[in-house]
Amino acid sequence: MSTLKMNKKIKSLNLREKDPFLAREKQRYAHPLPSREWVIELLEKKGVPQKIETLARELSITDDEYEFFERRLKAMARDGQVLINRRGAVCVAEKLALVKCRVEAHKDGFGFAVPLEASSGGDFVLYEHQMRGVMHGDIVTVRPAGIDRRGRREGTVLDIVERRQSKVVGRFYIERGVAILEAEDKRLVQSIVLEPESVAEFKPESGQVVVAEIDTYPEHHRPAVARITEVLGNYADSGMEIEIAVRKHHLPHRFSEACTAAAKKIPAAVRKSDLKGRVDLRDLPLVTIDGETARDFDDAVYAEKQGRNYRLVVAIADVSHYVRPNDAIDIDALERSTSVYFPRRVIPMLPENLSNGICSLNPDVERLCMVCDMIVTYAGNVKEYKFYPAVMRSHARLTYNQVWAWLSDGADNPHKTQLETLYKLFKVLQKKRFRRGAVEFESVETQMLFDDNGKIKKIVPVVRNDAHKLIEECMLAANVCAADFLLKNKHPALFRNHLGPTPEKLATLREQLGLLGLNLGGGDNPTPKDYAGLAAQFTGRPDAELLQVMLLRSMQQAVYQPANEGHFGLAYEAYAHFTSPIRRYPDLTVHRAIKAVLQGKKYTSEKSWQALGVHTSFCERRADDAGRDVENWLKTYYMRDKVGEVFSGKISGMTTFGIFVTLDDIHIDGLVHISDLGEDYFNFRPEIMAIEGERSGIRFNMGDRVTVKVTRADLDTSKIDLTLISGGKAGRKRRKNKAEKVAETVPEKSVRGKKAAVKQKAVKAKTAKAKPKAQQAAKKTARGKSVKIKVKTKNAPHKGRNKAKA
Repeated sequence: MSTLKMNKKIKSLNLREKDPFLAREKQRYAHPLPSREWVIELLEKKGVPQKIETLARELSITDDEYEFFERRLKAMARDGQVLINRRGAVCVAEKLALVKCRVEAHKDGFGFAVPLEASSGGDFVLYEHQMRGVMHGDIVTVRPAGIDRRGRREGTVLDIVERRQSKVVGRFYIERGVAILEAEDKRLVQSIVLEPESVAEFKPESGQVVVAEIDTYPEHHRPAVARITEVLGNYADSGMEIEIAVRKHHLPHRFSEACTAAAKKIPAAVRKSDLKGRVDLRDLPLVTIDGETARDFDDAVYAEKQGRNYRLVVAIADVSHYVRPNDAIDIDALERSTSVYFPRRVIPMLPENLSNGICSLNPDVERLCMVCDMIVTYAGNVKEYKFYPAVMRSHARLTYNQVWAWLSDGADNPHKTQLETLYKLFKVLQKKRFRRGAVEFESVETQMLFDDNGKIKKIVPVVRNDAHKLIEECMLAANVCAADFLLKNKHPALFRNHLGPTPEKLATLREQLGLLGLNLGGGDNPTPKDYAGLAAQFTGRPDAELLQVMLLRSMQQAVYQPANEGHFGLAYEAYAHFTSPIRRYPDLTVHRAIKAVLQGKKYTSEKSWQALGVHTSFCERRADDAGRDVENWLKTYYMRDKVGEVFSGKISGMTTFGIFVTLDDIHIDGLVHISDLGEDYFNFRPEIMAIEGERSGIRFNMGDRVTVKVTRADLDTSKIDLTLISGGKAGRKRRKNKAEKVAETVPEKSVRGKKAAVKQKAVKAKTAKAKPKAQQAAKKTARGKSVKIKVKTKNAPHKGRNKAKA
């Protein structure tokens, strides 16, 4: 070896030994590699991207170590610490101002890159050409690229850190001799070609539902290639809607072997050793109040009068005692982050022997719990509270309807005194809620009842009584105390944040309200009380449901975040989820954080708190989307037998292409297309939330009663089409403007000759451009007999309406 090479080797060895984290790495590994921090520091000193081989030589990586060193660099790239570019050079991510994001695709081809870290600012818009090589859910690194004309941040996708789409569910088709998969998730807009070998192996029929695993991802104009791994069956098979939703939304629905094995070791009953350090509440008459079909009970309540005040005890199942951070059950629970509720089926966050067994507050058995013990004043303020671990025994499993029947009738029952005290406390908390200005909307919820064959027998409304609201107020009080406790003790946690309107959404809302004769107070910063005041103004109006939707859409979506931002809708300065650790992972982390404070310790999540908030918020939306898909499909399937039948209903929504009608008794929405409203040009007038006929003046308003016939129930799109039988209110015919009148009296000689013919054609096509042009056309016409030319025009105030001719 030459002297020069020897010197380089000595220099590299010295460089590796200078790693400031070498001692830590030696504790972790028998043969430690250079630490991540040291690699980043060396890259920063170099100032330019470095090839992996160059870094390995600089840090004296042996041939045996090279594979592991390369793995470490790739792991650093996945975590966003470095970027390995297309030339294989390693760059420091911060040097490139890169942002690690999750891709949220839209069915129309564009998408958004959502930063995983809060400090990274808002979302980046990704245009169609930038979406060609990425798929919905992918983790990517994005370089900021400026602001577009709508004020949105633009980004450029540099590299794909992690592919999130590995399996795709969809319909199998043959097009021009090529086997393709049409994905059920319409956000996967790229073509997916199926490998011929897998098609030959599984032999699916055209239109059947299959699952395929992606082998090659899309790149530029090249489609993705996948191979079939499972044929689920025909689209209309019983239970297929859930099987599709589970795979379409990538819901984890099978527990890992490690999780199942760990769950089997969990005891079926509370052990004496579990009682150490716990308050004994077994004699306190705590009760659970839930729906008739509930199977897991994670909260129990008790109230008693103390002078003018009330003592409220909310006991929540102590899941954190059995599910420890980073154990096999916790890993699966984090992946799911929430239980998913479908009609007739639940995908739980925890294995059944926990969710329905040891962690469920079943009656007359000992259970471990975490307690929020509060003193509530006669004015509805929480005077003091404390948290502590306890052991309890539920004294009864009650239902909402049962409790409300007892309370409303005043009937004798074994729990009369306590329930009446709880109800009085509820009235106190409810008054406080109204004074606080919480936004409260009443909506009709429905429940599907099924026959023995799994088909919908009927759909019934769910009546929400005061027993539901009683439990809700108790849970809200405990959640607020949990947030306050963590803030006071400065312990990091996930808060449930719900922000008010953005300036853009507020401006849009005010414009819409103004056209409807309504006003939202509060200026540029309306409060929840302003929203509640406005909601009171339109109570009883036929368009109240639509107005509720408008108010909700003006607010931002509720999310989990480590920085407390308050809850706008509930009018709380701080709010955290504490009351459902069986079915929500953020609640489990709140329990761990509270326990850590009580023990003088600190709970640290394996993920960063910001990443955990992004993940759990994403999983919550994923579960909601899956549940909505299944519900819509089932309703559409139910309506297939109703095609041709006539229903009465109420207009519950409208848009440029038609009106939505909620059918009486079955509470299902369908669309009457604007072309089916009658023999006229119908225009959507958003300023008055109505659709109006141009010639007839017939108007359709929100809340109007109509009679419709079911014409189609399309399972592929989960949409129901209706045609109008009767409905609409006669109004005054719209007056013609001067431009129309001028256009109708253009003399006959003006249409003779090439030049005049061109002018007449222009008048027909462009009379909406208005009076001056029509008058000039009239002045230039020759003398002679006049003829009428019928022209449809738009009045200036109605600019922008969409038309459809029946």
